[in-house]
Amino acid sequence: MIPLTVVDVRDAESLVIDVLRSGGLAQGPMVKRFEDAFARVAGTAHAIAVNSGTTALVASLQALGLRPGDEVITSPFTFVATLNAILQSGATVRFADVARADFALDPDSVAELLGPRTKVLLPVHLYGQMADMGKLAPLAAEHGLHVVEDAAQSVGATFQGQSAGSYGLGCFSLYATKNVTTAEGGVITTDDDELADRLRLLRNQGMRARYAYEAAGYNYRMSELHAAVGIPQLTKLDELVAARQRNARQLSTGLAGTPGLAVPVVLPGRSHVWHQYTVLIGPHAMLSREELAAELTERGIGTGVYYPKLVFDHDCFRGHPQIPAVRPEDFPVAHTLCRQALSLPVHPALTESDVDTIVREVREALGA
Repeated sequence: MIPLTVVDVRDAESLVIDVLRSGGLAQGPMVKRFEDAFARVAGTAHAIAVNSGTTALVASLQALGLRPGDEVITSPFTFVATLNAILQSGATVRFADVARADFALDPDSVAELLGPRTKVLLPVHLYGQMADMGKLAPLAAEHGLHVVEDAAQSVGATFQGQSAGSYGLGCFSLYATKNVTTAEGGVITTDDDELADRLRLLRNQGMRARYAYEAAGYNYRMSELHAAVGIPQLTKLDELVAARQRNARQLSTGLAGTPGLAVPVVLPGRSHVWHQYTVLIGPHAMLSREELAAELTERGIGTGVYYPKLVFDHDCFRGHPQIPAVRPEDFPVAHTLCRQALSLPVHPALTESDVDTIVREVREALGA
């Protein structure tokens, strides 16, 4: 079986052992070392490590002090953590449609939603390529909006040379299958000194010094063990990304022209870090998306569907007071992507022969 994802953190063994031998397991110098390395990747003054990517989103919105009635504009084509964090902030969520080329917020759709209650623009950099920040960032600046980037899948990606996570508050996931993992964990990046200070207070029960509380806070801390797992990956991030990019180019070259299948594209001015390599299976393909996924499983190729429904299209969100009435049909591009998107293996552990096998099996399954 060629799996969709391979997790290899063996390089972290010595650092993990150092932490175990030190006896200091809670947040300490290893976390600080990880934060410094991550800030260099994002090109920001601050990186605040937390215990998950979801926490990164939740804490960022808390730090902005949103109130009931404030609105956050985001994508309906995303993981549920994006929505859950907005709901937890108490704000109202507004969804804009996405662009087919990058799976991310369509600036024109965003512009239609802007109003006096809009406080935050929350783009999602999906699959490893950034949203169109060349249009979204100026739109936010023009209307005085905070930018919170859901960059969970895009560590190291850039837009016109500017790194993901450097446009306001950047929220990253370090979950087990991410390009950089700490098993569980997250990071918030920013150049804003006051917000960084606020976030550090929030993650540590509102304490700057022990038992000296300055705010109502939480335990959002990352452990020393988790930080130790992630540090070696940051050291070799360029190498890991290059391997993903090489595999993606080989996949795109081999799959080009396959009937009914559209390969993903790297848009001008953007660097893609290929957290996922996601093709679209159109209505005229020999097999449906589900049929192709099942056939590839039989042929020993792992696949994934991210995401089968728009994020709000679940019973638990129907009638939610912070979600204005919406239907999947209101977002035609995102709705289509939910039915067509299929991710194929692109991880650094693939060999050239593995990629050739993936290409061959996909093409054969679709009658090429």
